[in-house]
Amino acid sequence: MKVLYNISIFFLGLGLRLLSLFNAKAREFVVGRRDIFKELSSALNGNTEPLVWVHCASLGEFEQGRPVIEALRSDFPEHQILLTFFSPSGYLVRKNYAHASYVFYLPLDTARSARRFIEIAKPRLAIFVKYEFWFHYSRMLKKKKIPLISISSIFRKEQYFFRKTGSFNRRILKHVTHFFVQNQESVDLLRSINFYNATISGDTRFDRVKEIADRRDENEIARTFKGNEKVFVIGSAWQEDLQVLLPFINEGKLKFIIAPHEIHSGQIQELQRSLQVKSVLYSQSANTDMDDTDVLIIDNVGLLSKLYRYGEFAYIGGAFGKGLHNILEAACYGIPVMFGNKHFQKFQEAVDLINRGGAFPVADYPDLKKKYEMLNIPETFMHACQVCRQYVEENTGATEKIMRYCRQILNKHS
Repeated sequence: MKVLYNISIFFLGLGLRLLSLFNAKAREFVVGRRDIFKELSSALNGNTEPLVWVHCASLGEFEQGRPVIEALRSDFPEHQILLTFFSPSGYLVRKNYAHASYVFYLPLDTARSARRFIEIAKPRLAIFVKYEFWFHYSRMLKKKKIPLISISSIFRKEQYFFRKTGSFNRRILKHVTHFFVQNQESVDLLRSINFYNATISGDTRFDRVKEIADRRDENEIARTFKGNEKVFVIGSAWQEDLQVLLPFINEGKLKFIIAPHEIHSGQIQELQRSLQVKSVLYSQSANTDMDDTDVLIIDNVGLLSKLYRYGEFAYIGGAFGKGLHNILEAACYGIPVMFGNKHFQKFQEAVDLINRGGAFPVADYPDLKKKYEMLNIPETFMHACQVCRQYVEENTGATEKIMRYCRQILNKHS
């Protein structure tokens, strides 16, 4: 199995190099790693401060790692933070993240790359977020006696770790010093394969979204757009989501803030052509009469989490495609949340909020309209708002549980 794993990593690299000839994302994946060890060595040359390595697959995992990074920065200001990403979609957005000392791509998981990377970085502690389990990196960390913790991880019985043929995958888990998991099911599954080094901490995203909501940052453009009207905020909308949403938007009964998943000019123009109501781009809204505008289209990155506060309702995209995006960014403001009814089941917060009456999966336009009309009943609306608000408040505290463990490790070396 180790040989097959190494072969799969080799062909992954080869496939990405071929794909990079005509795919921009693959090209960035390859080019961004081209001189990675030279750049890493240059950046860390002469560093004498202790270093913590935090690895995230992409932007979603970064949001789970972010509260821990910022807590580490606060508690251990003398420590350097090395942040790595697997995906360009995470690296390109957060390569200038202020709380990290260094931000790099993670080289592909080969024995040679893992040894070189860890010998250059020399971390005191490694933190991998959620689903990141790499054989050679975790094995080298254990060989070097560097603690590795997995945070906000969540396990399901269909994963390879829990199959009869999953012995190699279980070997990877043996390299992890401690698991901070999201739920009891994950603890039980780990115990079923004789792993007892797990703590239920919950999901650090709750801490992050509550912090954003508590700051109550104002956005003048969104505030002016809302005025005294009801607003429906649509976040991370894919084309499949918009097919359901557009007939509802074109009824013209509400104001909408729409943040498309892709903000390339072609997709934005296509969205505007599909609208039968007046719309404006956020970037061009300075001299627009907002009273006469029905749709505000967000054509930049980084604003969405702060815009849900202007909504009475939210719809989060992704569930009709690869998977649901972050619904907690909306739920923390105490507003009911809708999303597609296809691929949400593996997201614990979506299942929990549906069961409690704060979230509502929709199948199509008629179903969306039905759920919206139901939420216009005051009792139903107020119950959904209260459920969402309480759910977020009940689940905060994961960061502090993880930090207690980190302090024990890092204080040993101080």
